[in-house]
Amino acid sequence: MTAQPKVVIVGAGIVGCALSDELTARGWTDVTVLDQGPLFATGGSSSHAPGLVFQTNASKTMTEFARYTVDKYASLSLDGRWCFRKVGGLEVATTPERVAELKRKLGYAASWGVRAQLVDADRCVELHPLLGRDRVLAGLHTPDDGLAKALHACEAQARRAIARGARFLGHHTVTGIESSGGRVTGVVTDQGVFPADIVVSCAGFWGPKVGRMAGLTVPLVPMAHQYARTTPLPALAGHNSEAQEASKPILRHQDRDLYFREHVDRIGIGSYAHRPLPVDLDALDALDGPGDGGDLDRPAASDAPVMPSMLAFTEEDFEPSWNDARALLPALGSAKVEEGFNGVFSFTPDGFPLLGEAPELRGFWVAEAVWVTHSAGVAKAMAEWLVDGKPRTDLHECDLNRFEQVQLAPAYVHQRSCQNFVEVYDIVHPLQPMEEPRPLRVSPFHARQRELGAVFLEAAGWERPHWYEANAGLPEVADVPGRGAWASRYWSPIAGAEALATRSRVALYDMTALKRLEVTGPGALAFLQRLTTNQLDKPVGTVTYTLLLDESGGVRSDLTVARLGEQRFQVGANGNLDLDWFTRQLPQAGHPEEGSVQVRDITAGTCCLGVWGPLARDLVQPLTDADFSHRGFGYFKARQTYLGNVPVTAMRLSYVGELGWELYTTADAGQQLWDTLWRAGEPLGLVAAGRSAFNSLRLEKGYRSWGTDMTAEHNPYEAGLGFAVRMDKGDFVGRAALAGVTEQSVARRLSCLVLDDPQAVVMGKEPVYAGDADGPGNAVIGYVTSAAYGYAVGRSIAYAWLPATAATPGTRVQVEYFGERLPATVAAEPLFDPEMARIRR
Repeated sequence: MTAQPKVVIVGAGIVGCALSDELTARGWTDVTVLDQGPLFATGGSSSHAPGLVFQTNASKTMTEFARYTVDKYASLSLDGRWCFRKVGGLEVATTPERVAELKRKLGYAASWGVRAQLVDADRCVELHPLLGRDRVLAGLHTPDDGLAKALHACEAQARRAIARGARFLGHHTVTGIESSGGRVTGVVTDQGVFPADIVVSCAGFWGPKVGRMAGLTVPLVPMAHQYARTTPLPALAGHNSEAQEASKPILRHQDRDLYFREHVDRIGIGSYAHRPLPVDLDALDALDGPGDGGDLDRPAASDAPVMPSMLAFTEEDFEPSWNDARALLPALGSAKVEEGFNGVFSFTPDGFPLLGEAPELRGFWVAEAVWVTHSAGVAKAMAEWLVDGKPRTDLHECDLNRFEQVQLAPAYVHQRSCQNFVEVYDIVHPLQPMEEPRPLRVSPFHARQRELGAVFLEAAGWERPHWYEANAGLPEVADVPGRGAWASRYWSPIAGAEALATRSRVALYDMTALKRLEVTGPGALAFLQRLTTNQLDKPVGTVTYTLLLDESGGVRSDLTVARLGEQRFQVGANGNLDLDWFTRQLPQAGHPEEGSVQVRDITAGTCCLGVWGPLARDLVQPLTDADFSHRGFGYFKARQTYLGNVPVTAMRLSYVGELGWELYTTADAGQQLWDTLWRAGEPLGLVAAGRSAFNSLRLEKGYRSWGTDMTAEHNPYEAGLGFAVRMDKGDFVGRAALAGVTEQSVARRLSCLVLDDPQAVVMGKEPVYAGDADGPGNAVIGYVTSAAYGYAVGRSIAYAWLPATAATPGTRVQVEYFGERLPATVAAEPLFDPEMARIRR
């Protein structure tokens, strides 16, 4: 590829236009943007988007996308017309539950740097006089939110890109993607072929169709969403001009799945309250193509669509929402719905965008399922990724390759995407799982777990026990303190009893859901040495904790690597993104000096039980002829043996801070492994324990969880993982970026906090304030990552990112939880067994 690659962007909607601007601003000017519709009202979702931009989100990444979108579009204009109006946002609560939710969102805003304030009902009405005072309990006011004029922003960014050398071509329908040798080479259209080194699909809800041309599954569902406009309101007469359109905050009534914005003297109403309305792409293709765009801000209600993305309005679906709207806004009492449409846009199985490069076609990228709210931020991240090789924002939540194969089934994508539409404005607990389709993936222990009354939550399609009702009679239950209502959801005091039983006796933990990769071949060691930070050139039978970094030194994952043979390694990974990274980094053809390497996902064919606790050796030693003594089987060692009749690979590791082993076997022998251990463990008081206990135990030991505690935005020394970096082992990805960096030199650190109130258990993402008491000088200095009650230490624990100057043990801080400041202290870590005596006995 040349220094100036040929880039073809498919789609001239808001994402394609923003990406062309961001790429050309970075010097990539050989950019062609193609669209099947007219420019710039192309007929996609951007053409009818109402343009509400609310920045606050539970995801730090999504908030950063929205914040950049606000900043960028506020700086743009199109022939004197605005692209963004900062009218502010107001989310109102009409139930006590929603008031509590607004307090939680206020915490998100503080954590991610968005200005926000919780206001009372009187202030809500002052900000938005159309509100009925008797219906509103409180509101969240975000003064920097507002309205994006999508078509103006599209054209304004396109003009800048064109001035730098880009070209935009409307009425070019993409019919194919050309490739050679596993790389994209061009885009085929009805107007000819466009050679390309890089193709980025920004086709919105047409993304799955373009993806199929490249052999790629794009897991999104086009969904119709209702939007209506009222007749003129006397209450708005004279308040807004045609040029400014709106002056009052954009309004969300999430208790009824509604949002509102002004259109001069009318009110626009969007509803998520109706049944899911998935759209068949083939049926859309059968419609007449988009016309010349027309006055897309004022779509007429009719049986025929104005454009493919604007379907006929289904009045029967809107009727309940209209009644709810009039109840909230009394000024609508005499108004009517004058016009409306069902607008098509994209939903994904987990609600996040789809960003990244296709796994099997290099150079083919996607930026799909992106709403106007996040469009400029996504485009910036994509441009950084393409030009610089790495986005500055952590994208693991949005990475196209995050899904497991079973999550790409059309039925799964359809069902989960529809459910995300239903829940878009719901109050969703961070542990709340999807209900369907389940169960999808189960370990070989599933039948035994059900017999013990396992309460399952779900992750990556796996059913994962969080506690077992059979343990309700454990004596330790009486020693488990209560907690608040929110933290008590998807939790039981039984989980605390399981944690305490692990510390005092021995417990079984199902670790099957963790991704396992097998790396083999003559080049396996060199391959892993090049990609990871720790020294892996160790004898067979050694296990090593190590990190995957990107070129800038950011932690993209953490791994355990067991050397099971001279040319065979088993890698404990975090998920499909690690498999994707390994696959992309395999030695390329034409480089035989690197040696052949094979990477295989062995997760589905294997299973794993963690056996941990002070009696773990008493449990496993009688079942084997192998020496499981501390001298005979040291910490971070592995061996292959038998437990009873079951062949196992045993690794002496402990993520909970107790003596024990991870025991791996093939899936067909899994239930026999469970039964063998269960029978032998009954005299020892063996318990089955779940993920809730596991999380508490790991935080007592200060063990990090990648994707939660650290991401690619953090380097190892900031995250407290410098011990896993061997700068003297030779070159590895990210090494150059770490030169001169130490734990003493970093500006921020992941720090352990203990809350003063042991029953005040927080959940993660809460803001951390400086100081010991409320005051004007108490600025937000960080945010919580992981949190749990530590049953063995009797303290409520929270890990948080803090400035290095505040990360000293003894420093007093406050964690804001549902609007309440909870005093806490920075503590030395680990809180439990700092001498590591229990693990190494």
